[in-house]
Amino acid sequence: MGKEWLQKPEWSWNASKEEPAYVHHWVQPLHEVENTPDLILYGAPISRSSISVSGASLYPLEFRRMWKGFATYNLDEKVDLTTFQVADAGDVAMHTTDILLSHQRIQETTAYLAEHFPHSMTCMIGGDHSTTACAVRGIKEVNKEETIGILQLDTHLDVRDPAELGPANGTPIRQLIDGRAVKGENVINIGLHGYFNTKSLVDYAEKHNIQMVTLKQARKQGLIHTVQEALEQLSAKVNRVYVTVDMDVLDISVAPGVPASTPGGMTTTELFDILLEIGQYPIVRHIDFVCLDPSKDSKVAETVKTGVYAWLQFITGRILQTR
Repeated sequence: MGKEWLQKPEWSWNASKEEPAYVHHWVQPLHEVENTPDLILYGAPISRSSISVSGASLYPLEFRRMWKGFATYNLDEKVDLTTFQVADAGDVAMHTTDILLSHQRIQETTAYLAEHFPHSMTCMIGGDHSTTACAVRGIKEVNKEETIGILQLDTHLDVRDPAELGPANGTPIRQLIDGRAVKGENVINIGLHGYFNTKSLVDYAEKHNIQMVTLKQARKQGLIHTVQEALEQLSAKVNRVYVTVDMDVLDISVAPGVPASTPGGMTTTELFDILLEIGQYPIVRHIDFVCLDPSKDSKVAETVKTGVYAWLQFITGRILQTR
């Protein structure tokens, strides 16, 4: 089960017979790839489960459309991305009205990819943050004996009570802890700041030993050092790490296309540098990018561009690791 929910996105590839100079030339449909890809990309276009009004369901489509604006060469790191094979599995088909059924499809699809492509990394493009709980449950379903760690880049803890909100974008981490898919002690959140988490949510996080690293703390000790320390801690305790990037970790001034972005968040440069570092850790086997609403962007689509850049930084880091 799971494969049947994958559908071709509303976008077409433009494969180049020559050297793929741009991202839309380089990424190929999964069904056309002969070898085991290094990374499998798939979309989870749902935002009905968002607490606030969001068009994050539009992001997988706009994410792919933006590929035409990015070359396959990283000038800063002198890295040719085409040495890394990325296959696009398409989007998980969402039910028009049934949120729980849509979430089940995301879980089944992720389980399918984890089972049939165990040596490939997965990258899910959301959708709102509710999709993360679905994906992690799918991975756990296939790897029952393994321990999964979560590195969360987020302004929020996302541990609100599902009994009150349902499986919404404010509840994924609590869903996973309460459902025993992950242990709170194996969750590290970097990026928390300001006045955007109530005391009761912090109390829940402390009770379950979630490691909360505020952005102020991370900047004081160095963001790269903070990420290195987090991944080294997780590496000693878990079998694989799932990284979830809630784009609301970015400062509101640089992320108009994120409904829940706030003052005091990360700069784009900070996020790019962090993802370059994260990509260099082999224990990171899964990543997602969630909560980006293209309909909130201006005509230049600055937040969508930031999202694609962030994804490419992670891939650059993985290539640097394998050298």
